[in-house]
Amino acid sequence: MDPECSQLLPALCAVLADPRQPMVDDTCLEKLLDWFKTITEAGSSLLLLQENPCLVELLCHVLKPQDLSSRVLSFSLRLTGVFAAQEDCFQYLQQGELLPRLFGEAGPLGGAAWTAPTVRSGWIQGLRSLAQHPSALHFLADCGAVDTIFSLQGDSSLFVASAAGQLLVHILSLSMRGPAEGPPGLQADDWPPCAQKIVGHIEESLRSTATPQITQALNVLTTTFSHCHDPWTQVLWVQLHPLVAVLLQKDPMPAAHSLVDLLLSVARPQALRAQAFAVLLQPLACVLQATAQGPEPSGLLDSTAADSVTADMLLPSKAACVGLLCQTLAHLELLLPLPQRPCPWPQAPLLGAAVTLLQLCRGSGSPASDAGRQLCALLLGCVRVQRAALDFLGTLSQETGPPELVTQVFAVLLEYLRSPDSSPTVLKKAFQATFRWLLSSPRTPGCSDLDSHTLLFLRELLPVLQKRLCSPCWEVRDSGLEFLTQMTRRWGGQAGFRHALLASEVPRLTEQLLRDPESYVRASSVTAMGQLSSQGLCVPPAGPEHPGSQQKSLLGELLHILSTDSEGFPRRAVMQVFTQWLRDSHADVVGDTEQFVAGVLQVAGQDLDWEVRAQGLELALVFLEQMLGPPRSHCPYAVTPPVAAPAGPLTQALQSLCRVRLFEFAFRALFDCDRPVAQKSCDLLLLLRAKTASSSSLQEPRSSPDVASVEAALQRWRAGDQAQPLGDLEPEVVLAVLRSMDLEGLRGALAESSDHVEKSPQSLLQDMLATVGILGENEADCY
Repeated sequence: MDPECSQLLPALCAVLADPRQPMVDDTCLEKLLDWFKTITEAGSSLLLLQENPCLVELLCHVLKPQDLSSRVLSFSLRLTGVFAAQEDCFQYLQQGELLPRLFGEAGPLGGAAWTAPTVRSGWIQGLRSLAQHPSALHFLADCGAVDTIFSLQGDSSLFVASAAGQLLVHILSLSMRGPAEGPPGLQADDWPPCAQKIVGHIEESLRSTATPQITQALNVLTTTFSHCHDPWTQVLWVQLHPLVAVLLQKDPMPAAHSLVDLLLSVARPQALRAQAFAVLLQPLACVLQATAQGPEPSGLLDSTAADSVTADMLLPSKAACVGLLCQTLAHLELLLPLPQRPCPWPQAPLLGAAVTLLQLCRGSGSPASDAGRQLCALLLGCVRVQRAALDFLGTLSQETGPPELVTQVFAVLLEYLRSPDSSPTVLKKAFQATFRWLLSSPRTPGCSDLDSHTLLFLRELLPVLQKRLCSPCWEVRDSGLEFLTQMTRRWGGQAGFRHALLASEVPRLTEQLLRDPESYVRASSVTAMGQLSSQGLCVPPAGPEHPGSQQKSLLGELLHILSTDSEGFPRRAVMQVFTQWLRDSHADVVGDTEQFVAGVLQVAGQDLDWEVRAQGLELALVFLEQMLGPPRSHCPYAVTPPVAAPAGPLTQALQSLCRVRLFEFAFRALFDCDRPVAQKSCDLLLLLRAKTASSSSLQEPRSSPDVASVEAALQRWRAGDQAQPLGDLEPEVVLAVLRSMDLEGLRGALAESSDHVEKSPQSLLQDMLATVGILGENEADCY
């Protein structure tokens, strides 16, 4: 610890221990705790306490009967845990009986402060920090802390309850690291007492008739098997899986989805994995059975799968029905890409269930029973289930399906895209699912074009997209443009797609949206038009707002947006399109690349949005690499340096960079008030210097008047006076200036946080003391 901080620490500890003092805010206490963590990670906690006895005095003082702030008490508990994480410091605190008085029954547990969730949370976090060594395990067993953690699993604060469960997993894992390491056949009777106590509590909870207790135990086990993979976990599962199997056989099944989470995390016993999957599928089986037109089974499970218990869980209320279905769909969506998913995967029934759910939500389903009609009434117009089902349907596109079902998939997606009742968020997900299913469409062997059925669907889809691009809702217009951009990027070069798109009004409508009143839509239109233009699918934009011109090129239109749009999103999109055009050698760019780059950099350099300026540097980097070649990635162990470019081509390339005023743009950005811009400029100039490092033909004396003039101008720019331009630069002058600059040092300075001085520990302590002093004088909260 710095001497300056050591001098301030006693005063701060005295303030924290005095309940009469106004309290600093939680943020300062968190920063103070982070500082102590940093100190203890780098050195000895014991030495820290010995050199700063005021810290121990603070921890002792909070135990006295007084009206101490719950925040300070919570901070002290957490701070104690940070110190006690090192075993020698743990022993030191134990000698003074400080740890039992803070974390045992004689501490806050029995006081009024325990009613504050922040104190209970601090108690748990303190124990989590100190539980790092065998001495801590003995302490936890002796002071009764484990029993308290058991009770806190059911705490009224969800944060406290969750932290208690995670702490149990940590303690169990810690206790098994040493003596329990060994082959899978290790007897559980030989486990440490702390581990046996936790496992015994889990067994008792699994046998309980109270669902909350069962849920708590299942959550602890799920976390354990998800994060711990040592041999002892196999022994634990062998011991506990009979109790889990009993839960699966109960009617009704308690904590069904917590059971599924556990079994999927274990993913070892094949029989139980199948049982877990069967539980997960029951709600969808009920949906299919309720809408089946005949007595045949749903195909998801056997005829007993969609039992009355699950039906009772689905039908009592809309909230219960929606919650269970959304949870089921989310679980299945996560399960699909996992290697431990059931095999064979019931792709066809799941596709049918997803389509049926979407139909029920639209009122277009065919209920075959009273339960089906009740289900339809509950789900009609339910946006939450629509979103979940569309997400799941999109995920199912990773697998194939029967042609008749795939036809139904496209039909229901088109139905949602056409429907005036579809909400903007539902439409967005319908567009996303449609794109994923188009990606998975079959291809004709030896041909990359879309097949005939997909092209037929596309011809039905494009009029719907036209309508959505004219929607009064900007979110819908925006989603439609994003969908168009995705399709064009993927199929813009394929004849079938090009013919269908050019036969529609979509390109013309997209161009019109460049002048949309909503900035997000204008930005999406810029991106879509840039993609269409790159593929040769862009109609020339008409320009009635530009008198004297019948037509205006897209390049001119985008330059106009970059120069005049009042919002940042469209201007950023233009810069991204221009950068991609330059990278791809777009037809509008290669005609006169230097003029294009110079014009874009001139406008971008004056933009008030730092992201536009940063994107300008990205465009400059692309141009620089086209002139000089990309950065060479050579082996760090090689003895030969990178080969420099030949002098002749290098001189011509540098002259081109000078003509587009790339250096003036980069130097100005180097002193930008927004750090990301300055960092990007620094990287670009370092790359340029590396590319020209070995060029002996472009040496310029440091004493040249031109070099001195540029360096003087850059000094003024650094001071904030950037009114004077650099003028026309010669390559030799630029290289001489680059060689004289400490770009590495500047990059290091830029890498530091802009408020690194204000964030120093000394500044934090001073601020906390000053704040308390101000509050003490004015008797009011200055905030």
